Amino acid sequence: MERPAAENFASTYAQARRKFLHAADAARLTTISHPHPLPGRESERLAMDVVVDGAPHAHKTLVVSSGCHGVEGFAGSGIQVSALQDETLRGRARAAGVTIVHIHGLNPYGFSHLRRTTHENVDLNRNFHDFSKPLPRNDPYRQVHPLLLPEQWPPPASNEAALMELIQSSGVKALQAVVARGQHEFPDGLFFGGTEPCWSNLTLRSVLRETAAHARQLAWIDVHTGLGPTGVGERILSCDPGEPERRARAWWGPAVTSVNDDSSTSTFLTGPMWTAAVDECPRAEYTGIALEFGTVPLLEVLQALRAGNWLHARLQGDGPRPPVEMVEAIGRQMVEAFFIDTDEWKSVVLDQAKEAIQQAIDNL
Repeated sequence: MERPAAENFASTYAQARRKFLHAADAARLTTISHPHPLPGRESERLAMDVVVDGAPHAHKTLVVSSGCHGVEGFAGSGIQVSALQDETLRGRARAAGVTIVHIHGLNPYGFSHLRRTTHENVDLNRNFHDFSKPLPRNDPYRQVHPLLLPEQWPPPASNEAALMELIQSSGVKALQAVVARGQHEFPDGLFFGGTEPCWSNLTLRSVLRETAAHARQLAWIDVHTGLGPTGVGERILSCDPGEPERRARAWWGPAVTSVNDDSSTSTFLTGPMWTAAVDECPRAEYTGIALEFGTVPLLEVLQALRAGNWLHARLQGDGPRPPVEMVEAIGRQMVEAFFIDTDEWKSVVLDQAKEAIQQAIDNL
């Protein structure tokens, strides 16, 4: 990932996908594409694209993924393109007997349409449940749902005042814990975990079975954005406590945080995506992190999510469509909440991602 590499980042999903496919082709690697059933924002084809860099069915496998939360995919895509172009990094993996599996656009619909959720309005990282059993309840979310999703946008002054009063009385972290935990009662709400496995869930499981089921050691770095100080790459535990947690901290450093002990900028959530690695690759010793890069303050991120959710509901409904200017403005607001389009931010993101990938390779 040598500088300058700003050109490896994109401004649209269609551009990001082209860059990824071109980088794979230039590296003489085959891309396996899993087509999405719906078109993108620019009427382009959508797909979850997979590139296996190394021996197939390797016993040491590192998964690097982007776009779990759609619009967050701009950073992860740039990281993957840069990794595919980095011959030193790729040679390091080959020498260690490690195969890198790049999964680009886990949620291609959200990536293209500048949404955090899938076309089912599902938060993919809250969708990995045994749906034959009762789903987790999030009773406190019921109280804040109407407040978070007003009937009009921008919200009336009374709505904004009530939200600020709630934040001042309980704190931002407490509100985050309620909202971000995940909920299964309001399909039009924020952080909706779904009532069945969504397309991205089922497709990802198939990809893991195809590319990593033979692994004896499996690592996963899933790239996210939107939490924490600008440009800081927080390494959040994405595996079981106990021995997997000890491995993660040995590999990626004692600064690895966890939602289980309140050390992370994230909060406890239900139905996390990383559990698919345990389900679909049961023979592997699994170790994983979410690599979360900070962008803007949390309340700005929340406001963007509210706006994006309001817009999606209006675009999917039978009522009048919002003006084009508003649609474009909310799209920009979503991108700016999850991607900082400066060379400095991109550079520090690439540096930290490269270090995390190297550490996974070396410890595998």
